Amino acid sequence: MNASSDWDWNCKSGENTSLPGQGSLAASGLPWRSFDRRNNSASRQAGFITACLLFCGLLVCSRPAPAFAQKEGSVLYRQAGAPTEQRVDDLLSRMTLEEKVRQLDMYSGATGIMSAHTDSTHAAPDAVFVSEKAQQLWGALGVGSIHDLNPTPEQYNAIQKWVIAHNRLGIPALFIEEGLHGFNNGTVFPAPIGLAATWDAEIARETGAAIAAEARSTGVDMILAPVLDLARDPRWGRVEEDFGEDPYLTGQMGLAYVRGAQGESLASDHTVVAEPKHFAGHGSPEGGTNTSPVHMGERELRTMMLPPFAEAIREGHAMGVMAAYHEIDGIPITDDPLLLKTILRQEWGFQGFVLSDLGAIERLYSAHHVAANPQDAACMAIRAGVDMQFYDFDHAVFQNALIDCVHEHTLPLADVDRAVRSVLRVKFELGLFDHPFVDPTLQTRVYRSPRHLALSLESARESMTLLKNEGHLLPLAKSTKRIAVIGPNAAVARYGDYEDEKNGERISILEGIRDLLPGSTVTFDSGSNIPAAVETVAQADVAIVALGERQGISGEGFDRSCLDLPGNQEQLLEAVAGTGKPVVLVLENGRPLTIDWAEQHVPAILEAWYPGEFGGKAVAETLFGDNDPGGKLTITFPRSVGQIPNFYNADPSRVWKYVDSSGEPLFPFGFGLSYTSFRYDRLAVETPAPGSHGDIHVTVDVTNTGDRAGDEVAELYVRENVSSVETPERALKGFARIHLQPGETRTVTFLVPQRQLAVWNAEKKWVVEAGRYTVWAGGSSRASLSTEFNLQP
Repeated sequence: MNASSDWDWNCKSGENTSLPGQGSLAASGLPWRSFDRRNNSASRQAGFITACLLFCGLLVCSRPAPAFAQKEGSVLYRQAGAPTEQRVDDLLSRMTLEEKVRQLDMYSGATGIMSAHTDSTHAAPDAVFVSEKAQQLWGALGVGSIHDLNPTPEQYNAIQKWVIAHNRLGIPALFIEEGLHGFNNGTVFPAPIGLAATWDAEIARETGAAIAAEARSTGVDMILAPVLDLARDPRWGRVEEDFGEDPYLTGQMGLAYVRGAQGESLASDHTVVAEPKHFAGHGSPEGGTNTSPVHMGERELRTMMLPPFAEAIREGHAMGVMAAYHEIDGIPITDDPLLLKTILRQEWGFQGFVLSDLGAIERLYSAHHVAANPQDAACMAIRAGVDMQFYDFDHAVFQNALIDCVHEHTLPLADVDRAVRSVLRVKFELGLFDHPFVDPTLQTRVYRSPRHLALSLESARESMTLLKNEGHLLPLAKSTKRIAVIGPNAAVARYGDYEDEKNGERISILEGIRDLLPGSTVTFDSGSNIPAAVETVAQADVAIVALGERQGISGEGFDRSCLDLPGNQEQLLEAVAGTGKPVVLVLENGRPLTIDWAEQHVPAILEAWYPGEFGGKAVAETLFGDNDPGGKLTITFPRSVGQIPNFYNADPSRVWKYVDSSGEPLFPFGFGLSYTSFRYDRLAVETPAPGSHGDIHVTVDVTNTGDRAGDEVAELYVRENVSSVETPERALKGFARIHLQPGETRTVTFLVPQRQLAVWNAEKKWVVEAGRYTVWAGGSSRASLSTEFNLQP
C-alpha cells in the first residue's frame, strides 16, 4: 500500500483500534497528530473514517482519522462572510443527533486530557495535551465546551487544533473559565462588592475588559461573570460576589462589566462571552443558606430580581446566562420555562446560551425531587430552556438521555435544536470557525500589563468607604512616629473567594503602611494573644486594627448564622480600645458585619472589603491622606441578625420597630463619609410632554464645602406617591461619582427613562402610571433634599 502524502501515519505495537461511540474502526488509543484540514486533500472526504492494518511482525500501523470537515469555504457554514444565522442553520442541518447532543456537554480539562495538573482546575504550565485521552473521551463527535483547564496559549492551540481536526464537521470547542475579579493568575482586582462600592460604572467596564483580554490571550473565550444576584441577606456567603442589594446599581455595574468584557465584537483577540449569573433571585435564599429555596411572587421577581439581568441582556447583549440551583415557589430554575424561554428569550430577545450551574440539573433529581431519574432531569432541563450541562451527570448518561428522550418523543427535537443553535451561534460570533487559534506571544503583552495593574489599584482606592470619623481622627499624620498594626487581617492580602491569595502582589495593610512611611516605627501583632497585642499598642501613638473575614468564613458555601466579628476579634478590639490610644478599625470582609460596639466606641472605621492585590497600598494611602475615601455602601449594615432582611428599598408597610431595637440599620445603603463635606441644593425636575415617552430631567447642585478635594457620589431616589400596587419607599434611579475641589460647585444631571418608573401591575403588565412622584438627591439613601413632580406618560 502506498502511504499517500495526504495522510499522517502513526504506528504503535499491540493496540486495538476503536472509536468511542462509532461503528467504524479508528485509532482511539493512538497518538493522533493534529493537522491543518485546509492543507490536507483527504479532508474533502467528509464523514470518511478508515483504518488499515499493516502487519510487519507484531507491528500494527493504524491510519488516524482524517480531518473530516469540508474544504474551507466550500460549504455555507465555512464562509466567513455569510450571516451568522445562515451559517448556524447550514451547520445544524448537517449534524446527526449524536453530534448535536455532544455540543450541549461540558468536559473537565485539567484532569481529563492533560499530562499533569496542579489541581483539579488547572493544568500544569508545562503539561502537554494527551491526544490518547482526548480520543477515549471524545472520539469523533466533537466537544461542546471545556472547563477547569486554565490553559497556556500553547496548550489551548494544541487542544483546539485536535478538536477541529477530529470531528466530522470541524466544530471548535468553547473554553470556559472563572473570571469574577481576575482570570487565573492574572491581575487581581477588588472583589465585586468592593468594585460596586466605587459607584463607578467606567471602572466596572474597564475591569470587565481587562479580565476579558487576559483570558482571551490564553484562548479562553467565555468567563462565568458577572454575578447579578441582589444581596439581600448578609448571612449568605456569596454576598462578596455581588454588586449589592439594589437592582438599579447592580444593573448599571453589571451592564458596564458585560460591555467591557464583550466589547464591540466577540470575534477579537481581547473579548470574551460574559455570563451573568445566577439567573435568577439567587441572592435571597431561605435562611441565608446557599442554594436554598427563594420565596417571592412574580411581581417581586420581575420588579427587583430580573432588572439587572434585563439590562445585561437587552442593553449589553450578553451571550451567556447561568441558570441557578434554587427553586422559586416550588419551581426549580432549571425546569422553569417562564424564566428560561418566555422572559429570557421571547421578552428580552436573548441570543446566547444558558449554562446550568454546576449540578443544578442533577438537583432536579437529587434535591428538588421533581425528576424520577437522571434521564428525566436532563430532558426536563433542555425542554425548559437550559442549553448545556455543567458536570451534572456522566457524559454518556447525559447525552444518551437526550437521545433516548428524542426517540421516545418526550423531548421535542426542536428543543434540542434550539439548544444546539444557541451554542453554535456563540461559537460563530466568537470567530472560532474562522480564527480558532491564539497568538502565543499575545499573553506576554496583555497579562498583568501596567494598565491592568494600575486599574486594580485605582479601583481599590475608589472603593475605600469611610463609615465613621469621630473628631476627624483620619487622615492620620504622616509624621506619626510609632504605629501599631494589629489583627489577623493586617499582614495578609485578603482577596476573597474565586481568587488564590498566592497570586498578584499581595500587598497587605502592614506592608502598605511600612512602604508609605519608611521613617516610622511600624510594629505588628496578629492579636492571637490579646495581652501581647495590648502591650504592643501601649508602646504606640496610634493603633490600626485590621479585622474582618477570610476565605473559609466568607464565600460560596460559607454562610453564617452570626455576623459578629469572628473568633476573638471583638475581644481584641475592645482590649485595644481600652488602652486609651487612638484606634482605627479597618475591615476586610465579604459581607456586612454586626459591629454595633465598634460603631459606638471606636472613633474611626474604614470598610475596605476585599480590595485586590494592591489593597494594602490603597488602605495605607487612605489612612494617611493621600487618597480621599469616596466609596459608598451598596448593602445595608444591620445592627443585629434579628433585623434581617434589612434592605433600604422595602415597601412602606414594612414595620421596623422591635421590642428590643428601633430597627434602624447601623449604616444605610449608599452611605459613606469623606475627608471633606458636601452640600446639595437647587434640586429641579423637568418632565416630558404627555405622550412623548421622553426622559425625566433632574438636576441638583453639589458643592464641596470643605477644605480638601474629594469624590462624592450623588444619588437620586424616586417614589410614586400613590400607585396601583405597593412600591418601595424609595428606589435608586440614578448616580454619578464626581470629583470636586474645595469650594467647587457642580450641577449634576440625571436623565431618568420613564421605563425605570414602570410597575408590574395587578394585570401582570408593565405600566408607567400617571400621578405625583417624589424625588430625593443626596449622599445616601437617607437623603433629605426632595421635591415632587407630576408625570403624564
